[in-house]
Amino acid sequence: MMKKNEKLLNINVEPKLPQKKILSEQYKMVTELAKESEKVFWIIDFDNINKETRETKKGNKTPLQELKEFYDKTPDNTIIIINNPCLEFWFLLHYEPTLKYFATYADIKKELKKHLSDYEKTEKYFKNSRQDIYQHLKPNLATAINNAILTGSFDFKNTHKGLSEMHIVFNKLGLN
Repeated sequence: MMKKNEKLLNINVEPKLPQKKILSEQYKMVTELAKESEKVFWIIDFDNINKETRETKKGNKTPLQELKEFYDKTPDNTIIIINNPCLEFWFLLHYEPTLKYFATYADIKKELKKHLSDYEKTEKYFKNSRQDIYQHLKPNLATAINNAILTGSFDFKNTHKGLSEMHIVFNKLGLN
């Protein structure tokens, strides 16, 4: 919806719709896109990585360890953006500053609905013709950027903190 609303942006958004892929598939896609693109933003929701890391059998490589390996060898033109737990944390930052850790989308949903009472995690909601999510949130973008900056940067040693690095996307695209 950002591309639709910001007519001057010459960007492609891939995949067209969010797809659940394992980290190695995401990394492969990102590295392929990096070969043909000027800049790639890899946006990662962290709730599943934390969950799957907790559930990994002792002695096996965790998704967190796998992400760290990918993170360290990501192409130079790729910027990794982490939302912890998920993109909805970024949406919440449009309305209030918080560092609260929400383990899952379900945990953050109640807080977000205080501000977006009709929020649904569906394509229909995101692309609502009356007022898409981007148009709805844009008046509070400066607030969200400031609040996101206060959450700090992702730290592999402290993965249980509320965080959104989405402000980096807006700063790099000049939309702040």
